[in-house]
Amino acid sequence: MIIKKNDDRNLLPTDVIGSSVARSKRWLVAIVRICHEKKTGERLTKMGIENFLPIQQEVHQWSDRRKIVDRVLLPMMIFVHVDLQEQKEVLTLSSISRYMVLRGESTPAVIPDQQMLRFKFMLDYSDETISMSTSPLAPGEKIRVIKGPLAGLEGELVHVNGKSKVAVRLTMLGCACVDIPAGCVEPVSENGDLRDWVINLFYRGMGILLQKCNESL
Repeated sequence: MIIKKNDDRNLLPTDVIGSSVARSKRWLVAIVRICHEKKTGERLTKMGIENFLPIQQEVHQWSDRRKIVDRVLLPMMIFVHVDLQEQKEVLTLSSISRYMVLRGESTPAVIPDQQMLRFKFMLDYSDETISMSTSPLAPGEKIRVIKGPLAGLEGELVHVNGKSKVAVRLTMLGCACVDIPAGCVEPVSENGDLRDWVINLFYRGMGILLQKCNESL
């Protein structure tokens, strides 16, 4: 289901009370004209609107040459982090036609911050190819990666075609999956705290920064 540009009623957040409108920003999925994802991201950035286009670099090998190409993980989609006013401004771009909405509803589907943090972390640090699974996956065991470039990432341990993978679920979009050896993960409790995960991520980033500083000396 989709939201048309001119239907301003559908742009209102669900937590509006009277004339008071929440100004907090939310992650939404905008639908983009085919092959215009990168240009749209550049336009949004120039407008001062935070956006995220999931791209992964891949090496294409031929007999006589090789080339590194960017692969858009979710064609015709771009994530935008917007308040109500910015939500309207996004739809002024000719390359964007609508927002993704939940089935049976008219308001845009909101991607939880926790899901976006984990998805972006996976894109930033994974050495393996990330795939999107749009077919339903049975819930897997809650795990945390403890070894390798994805150390600190929390998700679900699932099995696809006999391979173990860590999966990060995205509302309405399915699962982002990447291969992971079973020995590189540990189970986490159902009450795992996002704050602890963010703190671990912060210290991981500081460690990488210090390493780069030492290498430059």
